[in-house]
Amino acid sequence: VLITAGPTQEPIDPVRYVTNRSSGKMGYALAETAVEAGAQVTLVSGPVNIKPPASCNLVPVETAQEMYDAVMHHVRGTDVYIGTAAVADYSPSKVESSKIKKKGNNEALVLKMKENQDILKTVSDMKDRPYMVGFAAETEDLLKNARKKLEKKKIDLIIANDVSDKSIGFDSEENEVTLITRSEELLFDRDSKKKISKKILEFISNNS
Repeated sequence: VLITAGPTQEPIDPVRYVTNRSSGKMGYALAETAVEAGAQVTLVSGPVNIKPPASCNLVPVETAQEMYDAVMHHVRGTDVYIGTAAVADYSPSKVESSKIKKKGNNEALVLKMKENQDILKTVSDMKDRPYMVGFAAETEDLLKNARKKLEKKKIDLIIANDVSDKSIGFDSEENEVTLITRSEELLFDRDSKKKISKKILEFISNNS
């Protein structure tokens, strides 16, 4: 099982970066549960403050490019790929070599951004690809947007969660998710991320 977790950090200069919100807790819960189930787990993780499961192969990364490279290196021979990471869609086109200084005249800082490679779609397009699981963190039209992502990425399962609810999801120990395939939708009511991860992996085991 190959799992990505946490955010990526895209540098602007030596002291600043742009990122996505992610604690990594869902991905790490899935990794821990998979290890407990007897799977060989590689966890490609952006910067988080969580201790990884003792028996998993942790691959720490920072940027979206580093995560892409790590995934493409480890994905061969993988049975299941679970992309829980909040990978930045864009990164600055130019990284300044020294800290950008304020000019003191209220002038706006304009960043030119380039689109990062789509890790999930790249793996999905592989010949003999693994069973593919993606996550969709949405603030509106949860099921509609998640299903669009499922079809666009051509993956087997998308796990949708509503991040507009501040009491679950980001930084929380709990979550509520809907599992969506091409033929069904299955709601897992609010529960701990560890318990939800067990239900997710049971579903994957029965359907992959």
